[in-house]
Amino acid sequence: MIGGRRPLRGRKLADRRVRVERPHSPYFRYTGPGQLVAKAAASVPTTPGGRFFARIRGHLFGRPLAMEEELGERLPKKKALAIFSSDAISSSAYATEEILRVLVLAGAGAILVSLEIAIAISVLLAVVAISYRQLCRAYPNGGGAYAVAKANLGSLASLVAAAALLIDYVMTVAVSTASAIAQTYSVIPDLYEFRIEIAVVAIALITIANLRGLRESGNIFAVPTYLFIGLALLMVGLGVVRMATGGAVDVQQPDAVPLGTGTEGIGLFLLLKAFASGSVALTGTEAIANGVPAFKPPESRNASNTLVVMAVLLAVLFVGITVVADGFGILPTEEGGRTVVALVATAVFGAGSPFFYAFQGATALILFLAANTSFNAFPRLAALLAEDGYMPRQFSFRGDRLAFSWGIVLLAAIAALLLAAFDGDTHALIPLYSVGVFVCFTLSQGGMVRHWARERGPGWAGRAAVNAVGAILTFVVLIVVASVKFKDGAYLVVILIPILVAMMLFIHRQYARSARELAVRSEYVAQPPVREERVVVPVPGINRAVIQAINVGRAVSDDVRAVFIFEDPEVVASVRRDWERQVPGVPLVVIESPYRALAGPLIAYLDVLDRAWPPDRPSPITFVVIPEYVAKSWWERLLYNQSARRLRTLLLGRPQTVVVNVPYRREDPEAFERPLPADAARERRA
Repeated sequence: MIGGRRPLRGRKLADRRVRVERPHSPYFRYTGPGQLVAKAAASVPTTPGGRFFARIRGHLFGRPLAMEEELGERLPKKKALAIFSSDAISSSAYATEEILRVLVLAGAGAILVSLEIAIAISVLLAVVAISYRQLCRAYPNGGGAYAVAKANLGSLASLVAAAALLIDYVMTVAVSTASAIAQTYSVIPDLYEFRIEIAVVAIALITIANLRGLRESGNIFAVPTYLFIGLALLMVGLGVVRMATGGAVDVQQPDAVPLGTGTEGIGLFLLLKAFASGSVALTGTEAIANGVPAFKPPESRNASNTLVVMAVLLAVLFVGITVVADGFGILPTEEGGRTVVALVATAVFGAGSPFFYAFQGATALILFLAANTSFNAFPRLAALLAEDGYMPRQFSFRGDRLAFSWGIVLLAAIAALLLAAFDGDTHALIPLYSVGVFVCFTLSQGGMVRHWARERGPGWAGRAAVNAVGAILTFVVLIVVASVKFKDGAYLVVILIPILVAMMLFIHRQYARSARELAVRSEYVAQPPVREERVVVPVPGINRAVIQAINVGRAVSDDVRAVFIFEDPEVVASVRRDWERQVPGVPLVVIESPYRALAGPLIAYLDVLDRAWPPDRPSPITFVVIPEYVAKSWWERLLYNQSARRLRTLLLGRPQTVVVNVPYRREDPEAFERPLPADAARERRA
């Protein structure tokens, strides 16, 4: 047991007690021989600056959560719908407009085809949703297309899926934020000039919310999501009623995009381009399959049921907004004007009604929060890739609130830069959006066909047929989207996917190589070291930090030498005289450096020692013990140890060299002043 016993006397003569002292108890929980569990106090910073920043982090992100609290952070279906479905549901706010912006070029007659295109996209949505519902049950550990492709199509296909998903999640944040800003300046036109600043602030707030953890972000995002759903359904319902009763009238739009002459006709290419533009409505449908582990048990069933609800809501809203837009003769506007969904709300609710402002506010909020889908899915996918060795390992580390903090911060940074690069223009970002989505759809459903063929469980043939149909349809759409949007910007995605795959393969190769180099044979049994050790201590003179480093070196080996590198020859004699008197038994090697370098002469001296070693004996391990003075204040530390840090950086990786930093603190400055006890002094002389 860690600790000790101390007898205590009570007030009465025979009153005796024993107090068991456990010095570890404030910081650890003792669970068995040699096994402790760290408590929260073990991670509390000890410096004033550290405690100050810990308080700020606590206010921003909440208290740190233990791993056993992870189950409590999981989401019920109502909150999961708000978090994972906001991207898909919110796409109904701009998918109709993307269709109309293509059809308007062919004249008024072409606008009427928008409803048929919306229905065709909804049919494709149904096929994709059924496929991903099966995926949720077959792969309950999450990962979506990446997990399916890795298990059934090989590592290269899985990396293509992962790269496409990562790009898609970044685009989700950028497109959703840009579209949300468009909703705001549809109501307040003066905000158009500040769209980038608003976007960056919105992304920062969503980042902080997600760093606080899943449950808290669900509490924050649930209300806007359900408010948008309710108001959008009300708007569609009222619009359809007015159309049925003859109350629909064309909306006056002086800023509408001019109609085409119609001389081109409604050709196949135009229809395909409109279909490709409207297919952004399907983005986000894969997010639930990627985040199955975030659901409360039973995870697979809850995730698949939530996916069905999401698909139904998206189809109803998308087709409904398209029907109402057609019925009221609404056209897309010029850049900076009102959005199509804002015009629909104006036509149905009235320009100055409270419902109009409430709907516009809810639309802007859900579009801002649609980015939250990516903030949950991107870090989880990055963590899976990191666990498999395809991304840096820090992406698999959970933060204080059990969120994958590295992935969240990286996603926010890239999305903000992308918005700034494209000037916050939704229509410029859209062409980059759909390609990655349909790459994932195709690979995931093709992988599911092979999965069912391998499993051959009850009803496997029907399930495989559904996935096969979905794979064919999404592959056709992928070809269409990539071809018709290639010149508009889709070529960037086609280029980025191979680059990301190559990067992940490079990282994996590096990790695999280091694992091979660090591997220990299973039959190997560690023995005491057979190599000799020697210690080299670079010193600036004689001070307490140097004496402490020398004593540490003596504990490592009997072969200890100090190296003093100097520029001024006048100080050498006094340093050598004081060294021989105050540090007896430790030779001082004096090296003059006329070129004022420190690290180069020291490393050259270590090389000379290696070459001078007898070739018939194993090369020794050289411990370079670097003394460091640790100041109390953070600003004081900027004044010290710059040379020590540079020397440590240059020595790391040198063969058969171990770098040891010995910090000296001012907790006990009298330690070097007190004389040794008589017995200890005799032992030291012996």
